[in-house]
Amino acid sequence: MGQIAEILARQKNQVQTIEPGTTVFDAVRKMVEHNIGSILVADGDDIRGIFTERDYLRRIVLENRTSKTTRVDEVMTPKLVCVDPDRSVEDCLAIITQERIRHLPVMEQGRLVGIVSIGDLVKFLSKERAIEIRYLTDYISGKYPG
Repeated sequence: MGQIAEILARQKNQVQTIEPGTTVFDAVRKMVEHNIGSILVADGDDIRGIFTERDYLRRIVLENRTSKTTRVDEVMTPKLVCVDPDRSVEDCLAIITQERIRHLPVMEQGRLVGIVSIGDLVKFLSKERAIEIRYLTDYISGKYPG
């Protein structure tokens, strides 16, 4: 059973954050620049919330706001669900499903150490399962002595 720490160790990108007073336009620009679907809103080391593609659609587009004048702290999701690096991938998938979210910040001793998305979790599990299937197939076909 894989742990979130394994996913974080493989990630090349560092977590992107923005300040609460940043405009939505600049937040979206940074998300596009880094090819990410969410960005954490932080005041120094204090994580205030998360701004996601879904927040943009619901609170900018549908409410007919303008992204160039709306501050990200006005439309972010302030309630964060966080996990620690020792949580299992399966637990995190259950949390994401139950909470209906797509991104989980990873905190260790109150400090942000990463973020994982539902895509990261599914990709990890599919690779892990492919290795297991390959091993079992080789075992059944006699490539490994039993």
